[in-house]
Amino acid sequence: MSPQSQPNVLSLVRKLEHCALLSSEEKRALENACSSVRQLMPRTNLVSEGDPAPRVNVILEGFACRYRLQADGRRQVVGLLLPGDMCDIRICILKHMDHSIGTLSPVRAAQIPRETVDALLDRYPRLSRALWWSTLVDESITREWVVNVGHRTAFERMAHLFCEIFERLHTVGLTRGDTCDLPLTQAELSDALALSAVHVNRVLMEMRHNQLITLRNQQLTLHDYQALRNISGFDGRYLHLDGVNGPSFAVAEQRTA
Repeated sequence: MSPQSQPNVLSLVRKLEHCALLSSEEKRALENACSSVRQLMPRTNLVSEGDPAPRVNVILEGFACRYRLQADGRRQVVGLLLPGDMCDIRICILKHMDHSIGTLSPVRAAQIPRETVDALLDRYPRLSRALWWSTLVDESITREWVVNVGHRTAFERMAHLFCEIFERLHTVGLTRGDTCDLPLTQAELSDALALSAVHVNRVLMEMRHNQLITLRNQQLTLHDYQALRNISGFDGRYLHLDGVNGPSFAVAEQRTA
C-alpha cells in the first residue's frame, strides 16, 4: 500500500489510547484492518436497517449518525458517529442491522470484515480491551442521550449536544481553539434532539443573541463554553476520558477558566 492510499487511523488511535497506549504493532494492525476505505457523499447510507452485518464500519473522516425511521417517514437520530468511532464491533454478532447508519457530511469510512475483527480481538489483548472500552463508551453516550431528550429543556438539550460534540472532537485532536466542525442542518439537529425545526431555529437564535455560540458555514464556535456546561448540566464523565491520556474536558475547563 502506498503512503497516499494508506487510511488515516489517527483519530481512531487517539480515541482508543484514552483506554490503553497502543504499541507500534497494534497501530499497524489497525491500519491494515482499515485498508478497505469507502468515500461517501452526504445523506448516504453506509448500511440500512435489516441489512446483514458482515463487517464493522469505522469513521475516518466526517460525520455520520445512527437512526431509525418511523412508519410515517419521521426519523430519530439515536447517536452521532464522529472521526475515530466504530459502528460497532458487536454488530458482527448479529445477523442483521436493527438501525441504519447514514452520513451527514462527506465521509471516509473503513470497512473491517468480521474475520479481521475476530483476529484483532484474539491476537492483541490490550487492543481488544480498548475496543471493548470504546463500545462501553458508546453505550454510556446512548444513556445520556435518553436523559437529554427525556428530561432537559430544548435549550438545555442543544447546549448539552454542542458540549458533547466539542469534547468528542477535542479528544481526537479535531478542534481549533473554541471552534469545531458541525456539518448538521437544522433538520438534522431536530432529528437528534426530538424537537421541531422551528424550535431548533428559535433556540439557535437565542444562543446567538446571548453570544454563547456562532454557527456559520458548518463551523461551531463556543464563545462561553462554561456557561453552556452550566446551563445544560453537562458532566463529561460519561465520556470516560479519564484514562491513560487524562480527561479531555479538563482541557476545555482550563481554556475557560
